[in-house]
Amino acid sequence: MITIDPVTILLSVVVILFLANVFNNRKQDNDKNFPPGPTPLPIIGNMNIIDVAKPHNTFIELSKKYGSVFSVQLGLEKMVILCGYDTVKDALINYAEEFSERANSPMFEKTSRGHGVIFAHGENWKVMRRFALSTLRDYGMGKKSIENKITEECECLMQTFRSYKGKPFNNLTIINTAVANIIVSILLGRRYEYDDPTILRLMRFTNENVRNLQSHMVRLYNSYPSVIGWLPGSHRKVIENNDEMQEFVKETFTKQKKELDINDQRNLIDSFLAKQQEGKAESALYYHNDNLAVLVSDLFAAGMETTTTTLRWGLLLMMKYPEIQKKVQNEIESVIGSAQPQTEHRKEMPYTDAVIHEIQRFGDIVPGNVPHAASQDVTFRGYFIPKGTTVIPVLSSVLRDKAYFEKPEQFCPEHFLDSEGNFKKNEAFIPFSLGKRSCAGETLAKAELFVFFTTLLQNFTFQAPPGAKLDLTPALGFTNAPLPHEICAIPRS
Repeated sequence: MITIDPVTILLSVVVILFLANVFNNRKQDNDKNFPPGPTPLPIIGNMNIIDVAKPHNTFIELSKKYGSVFSVQLGLEKMVILCGYDTVKDALINYAEEFSERANSPMFEKTSRGHGVIFAHGENWKVMRRFALSTLRDYGMGKKSIENKITEECECLMQTFRSYKGKPFNNLTIINTAVANIIVSILLGRRYEYDDPTILRLMRFTNENVRNLQSHMVRLYNSYPSVIGWLPGSHRKVIENNDEMQEFVKETFTKQKKELDINDQRNLIDSFLAKQQEGKAESALYYHNDNLAVLVSDLFAAGMETTTTTLRWGLLLMMKYPEIQKKVQNEIESVIGSAQPQTEHRKEMPYTDAVIHEIQRFGDIVPGNVPHAASQDVTFRGYFIPKGTTVIPVLSSVLRDKAYFEKPEQFCPEHFLDSEGNFKKNEAFIPFSLGKRSCAGETLAKAELFVFFTTLLQNFTFQAPPGAKLDLTPALGFTNAPLPHEICAIPRS
């Protein structure tokens, strides 16, 4: 029996990684005018200078030295970083097709396998995005029907908040479920009670993965998948949660397929299953079960996480700045009174609109963006970027661009108000990103944020529990969520 010394294996792996690193650097060096950046170390690249918890902060600092287009190396991979509104807009709008691909991240390739919409590639992504956009509209996005569902969910949310009778509680699960019910109504055609174990389980999968995607082990897995893959850690938990989520989706659409009536489609899953039965070449190529499982998982996570996080930032900031909360409430009383808030009220409520925009800007929900990739060789702003190169347009650098926001580090609704108190658009406000990979659910998210936020402030005044300190430091995670905290929802008479 042959035995292999573990030390020999480790040394062999190190040598292989070192040689791969040398080859990779020489290849990039041969590319004319590749963006500049800090000198990488063997094997680890620039990992020694990157804030693993909040890499976007490091990128913004590096841009001050290397410019708005530069490169960093994480492990063996060199990637291009874009900072500042002018550069990010130029890339995502004027070079939309060239930067329309999704990066080949080992973790996302493992969990999505190129399926769905968020991490899909090429023609598959284009077909799934077209289907997602058209079907979201079919089931109410941008229409009165979905606003009615949001209004109905608001009443359930109000009842739950009132049940605490002004005493402290953590709002994460409650708001999570309320927001999840809106996208679930489109995906599955139903809603869940706030204590239903099924929705709690699905939300747990999503919330755990959002936190873990920024962990050290996931970062290491993305740089050295063949080495790290077999080790225990949070990277394995991400894969496990993802598999369980997709298994739930598959069980759901398997049941729906048995009772499908193509003349009476009830939700997005029905619409997808109907596409499968059309008998077209596209049906077999793209409308298969693997795409459906990942697509539904993608839309559930995207439709729940960012809106929930934004609303939680909103309530935390209202507690932190009670004078702003009072101004919003005064405008609600003046324009809406005791009627149910509707999106049509927004145009008459410039201050509330400005506050919601500033919550999104200050909250900086997806600071690093989802990594793009060059779909072809491209020369951008004088630099050559080879096909397949990961490209990160840093949204945080846009939402905190000093050229467009006077006080980028402060919560300041005046960023969106003119001298006469009218709402003022700011072109650098792009929390949903730009271009071909921008958020497909932007219209839905905007409606949810306005109706939920105004309804909450119409019915409650939010205060910190006695003695509590309000910390605006974001928690560790792929998104910038508030740290765990409690709130007091004081009913307004």
